[in-house]
Amino acid sequence: MKILVLSDSHSSLCLMRQWVAEIKPDVIVHLGDYFSDGQVLAEENPRIPVYQVPGNCDKYRLCGLEPETRLETIGEVRFLMTHGHLHHVKQSLYYLAADARAMRVDGALFGHTHEAYCHREEDGLWMLNPGSCGYGGGSAGIIELQDRKIVSCEIVRA
Repeated sequence: MKILVLSDSHSSLCLMRQWVAEIKPDVIVHLGDYFSDGQVLAEENPRIPVYQVPGNCDKYRLCGLEPETRLETIGEVRFLMTHGHLHHVKQSLYYLAADARAMRVDGALFGHTHEAYCHREEDGLWMLNPGSCGYGGGSAGIIELQDRKIVSCEIVRA
């Protein structure tokens, strides 16, 4: 199973659409800034499940109805999904990693910094920030699942 992870699109749908067409993901995750971009992808690709959370730039755009953090199981693999601003990821990944470990997830997916990051911790926890697929960016993350575990995680660039 292939998961396309996107963040910080800021109304720039071009690369998102290109990667959906090229990568042909089984699942799409959009980590906010702008939440509505993920909704557009969901409408354009009704056969692909889309999971998303709002970002800090979505605060006044959504009326607070969407959860800012999600715990989801995809292909029997558990993920913590958040934009990252609530975990102060621009300063440190400590709080996000601590929450991810407390929730016993396999992967923590976040955005906010616009800097792509993919790393497997010593205890097996995957930390993925796909970077920005819009505003000043051009990157996304691809996670491959097999046999109920993450077998690869990579950053793709435009």
